[in-house]
Amino acid sequence: MENLTENSTDSTVWRRALRREMVNRRMALTAPTHAEFSDAIVIHLLHHLSQLETQVVAFCWPVKNEPDVRAALAAWRRQGGRAVLPVVVEEDAPLAFRTWEPDTPLVPDRYGIPTPADGEFLVPEAILLPLNAFDAAGYRLGYGGGFFDRTLAALAPRPLAVGVGFEMNRVDSIRPEPHDQRLDWIVTEAGAFRIPGG
Repeated sequence: MENLTENSTDSTVWRRALRREMVNRRMALTAPTHAEFSDAIVIHLLHHLSQLETQVVAFCWPVKNEPDVRAALAAWRRQGGRAVLPVVVEEDAPLAFRTWEPDTPLVPDRYGIPTPADGEFLVPEAILLPLNAFDAAGYRLGYGGGFFDRTLAALAPRPLAVGVGFEMNRVDSIRPEPHDQRLDWIVTEAGAFRIPGG
């Protein structure tokens, strides 16, 4: 795994290499396996987190072979819930969130991620966060921009933070740093796991 040893002294370099390795693992998933794992994650979300069906739930448009959980959002919307997508408003600021429906026009943001060009801004009660890597302590490795950590730290009350990812990206530790925000739940194709103290 690109020489990722616990003896590495440079955490930034180590995390960058881990991130690259974990994204490569996910990108290697075949389309049928990706669909199977995504469907299992949706089932676990609907079964274990049914309280989200009437809430404002943020999710991330699936890129780079991330889990596709849009079916869960569709099910919750039918129960009266609302879905929102993140919008980068400033480089080093918390994210904002705009409403999303299946017919919402999307445009690529500065990172190439589809995002609503307009629509109502809402504050999410829960956020489904993609996981490049994650550990049992509830820490996640994203893409390195810190957007979700800043957002979770800034919002009050703090939204329920639910990591969605694949078991192939589970590691012993992501080597969390002081700014890293812990998740409340991790949901993978293997099940839904409540983080102790989360």
